[in-house]
Amino acid sequence: MSTQKESLHFIEQIIEEDLANGLKREDLRFRFPPEPNGYLHIGHTKAIGISFGLGEKYKAPVNLRFDDTNPAKEEQKYVDAIKEDITWMGYEWENELYSSDYFQKLYDWAELLIKNGKAYIDSQSSEAMREQKGTPTQVGTNSPFRDRTVEENLDLFRRMKAGEFEEGTHILRAKIDMEDPNMLMRDPIMYRVLKKAHHRTGNDWCIYPMYDWTHGESDYIEQISHSLCSLEFKPHRKLYNWFRDEVYSYAKDELPRPPKQREFARLNLSYTIMSKRKLLQLVEENVVSGWDDPRMPTISGLRRRGYTPNAIKKFIEAVGVAKRENVIDVSLLEFCIREDLNKIASRVMAVLNPVKLVITNYPEGKEELLKAENNPEDENAGFREVPFSRELYIEKEDFKEEANSKYFRLTLGKEVRLKNAYIIKGESVIKDTEGNITEIHCTYDSDSLSGTGTEASLRKVKGTLHWVSINHALKAEIRSYDRLFTDEAPDSHKDKTYMDFINLNSLTISEGFLEPSLVSVKIGDSFQFQRLGYFNVDDDSNSDKLVFNKTVGLRDSWAKKKPVQKQQTQQQRPQISAINEIMRFGKKYTKFPSEKQEEVKKQIQELAKNISYEELQPFFGTAVKKAGTRIVTMISLGVLLNNGQERNNDINEFITKALEDKNEVLVKETKLL
Repeated sequence: MSTQKESLHFIEQIIEEDLANGLKREDLRFRFPPEPNGYLHIGHTKAIGISFGLGEKYKAPVNLRFDDTNPAKEEQKYVDAIKEDITWMGYEWENELYSSDYFQKLYDWAELLIKNGKAYIDSQSSEAMREQKGTPTQVGTNSPFRDRTVEENLDLFRRMKAGEFEEGTHILRAKIDMEDPNMLMRDPIMYRVLKKAHHRTGNDWCIYPMYDWTHGESDYIEQISHSLCSLEFKPHRKLYNWFRDEVYSYAKDELPRPPKQREFARLNLSYTIMSKRKLLQLVEENVVSGWDDPRMPTISGLRRRGYTPNAIKKFIEAVGVAKRENVIDVSLLEFCIREDLNKIASRVMAVLNPVKLVITNYPEGKEELLKAENNPEDENAGFREVPFSRELYIEKEDFKEEANSKYFRLTLGKEVRLKNAYIIKGESVIKDTEGNITEIHCTYDSDSLSGTGTEASLRKVKGTLHWVSINHALKAEIRSYDRLFTDEAPDSHKDKTYMDFINLNSLTISEGFLEPSLVSVKIGDSFQFQRLGYFNVDDDSNSDKLVFNKTVGLRDSWAKKKPVQKQQTQQQRPQISAINEIMRFGKKYTKFPSEKQEEVKKQIQELAKNISYEELQPFFGTAVKKAGTRIVTMISLGVLLNNGQERNNDINEFITKALEDKNEVLVKETKLL
């Protein structure tokens, strides 16, 4: 196999092999087949990215097909939400289809199976069938109704369709093999009586096909070339193929291309659950405000919280397409949104835990408009004007009456700079009767205004604080979010359920004060509140009340909590991917002494042996200021190149930019390639 093919993920390799063996490129067809029984979540983004990504790569159609076979749980609102989410992600589908479109054809094929002795009506209770099913180590036993005549089976099946029987009285089963080692092959159910209205077909049907029967045959009807699904469906492949081959014998002239099922590892995320049923429980029990609650892992929840399609796509690229299940640390997702917002989000000032600061030697009544850069990562972002006055708000955490030499914020007798403004010096405080500080009094150096080029303005002080002018500040509701669960694997405990690990402090609401440039923001707009994190305008925001969600902090606040987690057993602790471990080193690499850097470099090189190019490539676009991340990316790239990775335009561009970088360590590592 060529070096170029080795850089493809395994599904792309399968497709390339099929093309080489005679499959026509114009016959490539893919689909994304959600069940409309809940909202899409972050786990679905991997399947979405794979299917639509292959469609883009091979210029092949991708169908959006709703596998709507269970009217008891499916609703139109879920269809609408799924379509909105996929559109927001930036993907376009070729056809919008529904398995319910095929109900009549599926029924007709089921009758053919009955006529050919391949299906029968079973009239036992579900308990009796369960007992006869056997176990993985013990074969099943035949139903007493397995040998009904074709005529009797057809009569009962048609009467089921006509509505003569109540739910639970009869089912249609495929007649395969009750002794098959794969329990899914032991006469699986194809149809059941279900007297519930369907969100599309209404009361036209009172029997509904089971998922295993419907899904593969829908693929076949649509002439899907590659039916891609997650690993839990791998045991279903044998049944998928059995149904497919039987139906192919009936319809091969009309539908000449049988589909091929292949499975990939689903996306599992730490501190998260991925079951729609369990997410629905959180909604129904009011643990969260709805499917789009910003704490939810749903796409709509992530969107409302301020995540971007680009960040989610970069995350999926970093995770890669694999055959083996693992758990991805949620910090990688947070890293991707930080990287994206760092490039596009305007910088503003906001104070979320205010204390009043008075500059006693600043003229009363005076106001200034100071120049502030919107985004240092975007040279086209420009500047804005921020009002400055005698009375300001700063964060309470940014002042101490007394502090040691390692405290670089405001304290009495020491100087700090106010962002985009002047150098100030702490002089005194005013306290209430309980000893709480209510005002901080300072003096300022009138010649020290940032950007003026004066000698005073060029003076170096160790701390810089953000602030907001009290007379001009906008009030806003600030919703800060923590992880919804306190455990890395909330759904993995035998003696507890995921509900036992709900984080009761996952949402805090406070009042903040913002600079006035935010007066005309729109829902969904994202900003970096300087020194605090990334925030976006919530759906509840309006002209009378601004509401902001905290998307993510400027750094991983959970990293400090990791040592406590070591008390968990290895079985409970999710595996951290090699790429994620490498990027953790990147956060501190430039702070390590040279000897430590060499030691860490060796660890990175070992980890890099277990990553793919697809996992590493998204980090080529890391912001220039993130030198450590760029360095560890370059070290890892060196390992991939030594192991046969072919250079391409992205790699060459990354290397060229690195050679021009100001960071000497990065340049040194690049020259070693």
